[in-house]
Amino acid sequence: MSKFRKLFKNKARRNHYIVGMVILIATAFSFILFLQRFAYISMSKQYDGVNLEQRTKQKYEHVNKVNAKRGDIMDVNGDMIAGDSTIYNIYAIVSKKSKTTTGKADYVVDREKTARILSKYLPLSAKELRKFLTPENKKQYQVEFGPSGRGLSIEIKRKIAAQKLPGIHFVELPSRSYPNGIFATNLVGFTKADDANDANSNISGVMGIEKYFNKLLAGRDGKKITKVDNSGNELPDSQVIEKSSADGSNIYLTLNSKIQQYTEILAQDIDEKYAPKGLQILVMNAKTGAIEAATQRPTFNPTTKKGLNNSWRDTLVEDQFEPGSVMKILTLSASIDSGNYNPDELYKSGTVEVGGRTIGDWNTAGWGYIPLSEAFTRSSNVGMVKLEEQMGSKTWLEYMKRFHIGEKTGIDLPGEVAGNISYEHVSDQAMTSFGQSVNVNTMQMLQAFSAIANGGKMIKPQIVQKVVNPNTGKTTKSFKREVVSQPIKASTAKQVQKAMRQVVTKNYGTGMVYNVPGVKVGVKTGTAQIASPAGGYLTGSNNYIFSVVGMIPYDDPNYIVYVTMKQPQKMTEAPEKILSEVFNPLVKRLVNQGKSPTKSTEAGSQYVSIPSLLDKSTKDSLTQIKNLNLQSGVIGTGNKVVQQLPASGEKVMPDQRIVLLTNGAMTMPDLSGWSKNDVLKFAEITGKQVTTKGDGYVVKQSVESGQVINGSGKIIVTLKNK
Repeated sequence: MSKFRKLFKNKARRNHYIVGMVILIATAFSFILFLQRFAYISMSKQYDGVNLEQRTKQKYEHVNKVNAKRGDIMDVNGDMIAGDSTIYNIYAIVSKKSKTTTGKADYVVDREKTARILSKYLPLSAKELRKFLTPENKKQYQVEFGPSGRGLSIEIKRKIAAQKLPGIHFVELPSRSYPNGIFATNLVGFTKADDANDANSNISGVMGIEKYFNKLLAGRDGKKITKVDNSGNELPDSQVIEKSSADGSNIYLTLNSKIQQYTEILAQDIDEKYAPKGLQILVMNAKTGAIEAATQRPTFNPTTKKGLNNSWRDTLVEDQFEPGSVMKILTLSASIDSGNYNPDELYKSGTVEVGGRTIGDWNTAGWGYIPLSEAFTRSSNVGMVKLEEQMGSKTWLEYMKRFHIGEKTGIDLPGEVAGNISYEHVSDQAMTSFGQSVNVNTMQMLQAFSAIANGGKMIKPQIVQKVVNPNTGKTTKSFKREVVSQPIKASTAKQVQKAMRQVVTKNYGTGMVYNVPGVKVGVKTGTAQIASPAGGYLTGSNNYIFSVVGMIPYDDPNYIVYVTMKQPQKMTEAPEKILSEVFNPLVKRLVNQGKSPTKSTEAGSQYVSIPSLLDKSTKDSLTQIKNLNLQSGVIGTGNKVVQQLPASGEKVMPDQRIVLLTNGAMTMPDLSGWSKNDVLKFAEITGKQVTTKGDGYVVKQSVESGQVINGSGKIIVTLKNK
């Protein structure tokens, strides 16, 4: 028995020993694993895929982004074109659980009252607003008001906030201000927020100068880091680490606001009267290449984005087209410069066969046998073909390349197209002499025309005058006159200038309508066919690109004016007459710059700068408008102005109409005698759906004057020419 006990005791002791060793080994192994893991975490600073250092920083450090101010875009005189701004989105809390810090209700208490008051400031009726404020989901915490509640100005935000409506709140968002409204919009461009609902979101350029110089304009954001406790409270005397922001550069363009504003007025008038599918107006300083005015139609409002869907690009550089007869300026230049021009040689006008194709003059019957000196003045296609044949296709192609046809100008705008020359067939070679079978962009043609204005030296078009660093005040880039090349001799340029003058002065010239009394203008007209998607060219009297280019004055040009108009849908006048409605008054304005405004009789004297009428009494506002030689239109029965169009700071010609929205019930004004542009202002400021019929001035309206128009549905307005 004792032997058995002894054996059991020894066995138990051995088992204890084994268990002890196992525990010891396991403990040692675990400790080694722990040390390895600890060493790994210490060195890598990661655990289970989580960066511990970053997580600690996130917990005990608070990082605030410091937004850089986006640089301003200004005209040649430093007048603002685009600058930083703030817009507001409005929302309403509808959950009754929401309270203020003092325990008061922070939700919409009275839906009827709230809807009624908001309808005075938002383009929504009280009925529509009540629907927003009564969501189907009873558990919904807050509501927004769709597009009508976004992008509110500071003036409207202040007016609504002053009403102290419970539950009404605003989100402040970075934005971009374009105080001139439609002002070289497609060239200047616009911006959009990277996140439309984030107050710290950056905004980026989408088009034009805003896009091309986005990095320079945007600057560099900074940040501010502070130490916080577990609850997120900033620790007293905690170290603050700051990375300063650098504001974006300011860009000064070569645009002249006075010329640009007048150009916009002329363009809008043509757009309304003749509805072209495309319109371009450019003014370039002939000596320096500076673009002093540039606009296009269709265009859009950079603030409201109205019209953007139909105008997504800058056609001045992004569209290519056949230039038509203005190309004859280059053909004549090449013929003279190459020594092949014989002005007294007779040729048979009308039609000519080239490479199996019949090429005709615009007057297909022709003028019989006429000298080559009349070919340019009459804009004879057959005459230009004759010049091309005499030069030879190789020489003519060489001159087109000297004028950089088919090459980008390199102007500081995004998306420029190079164009191309179709030169494979003999007929194509001949057609390039009068502007077909060759594609160009507008700036490219302006550059080529500059050689005629500058003694044969071709000047690059420029849109940027200088770039200024706002942090140092130093100019980092300057506009300089840049001679691209000299494609022709000075003597050649002089002969072409005289030929352009004859287009205006000769009784057989195609540009007689562009004669401006007292101004020595030289021009070349153009009518370019438009290629059909089915092949060949479109037919019909309006399916052309009509154009005119002018040198002012012809013998020593200070300006080059180039106007193109594509497919006018209401061609109630001859195309030359339509273009003269832009060209002639614009030439007068350019020549009269700096002179006494009383000497100018074209479309009024000087611009009127629109004052701010917000918060002013309706009566005082109407008096002020009358004193400014402007017309007025009042919407509503209130005694105080809450909105106005045009906005304050915009510039208009005398006799234009300011439309006012008052704080009373939104009632229909008497639109009799209003222009279509005035009706569009009415539609924009009220947010109502307005359909116009006809052209001219209002003679009839579907909603009677004085009737409340909230919830009135579509409004039909009939216009008639006087």
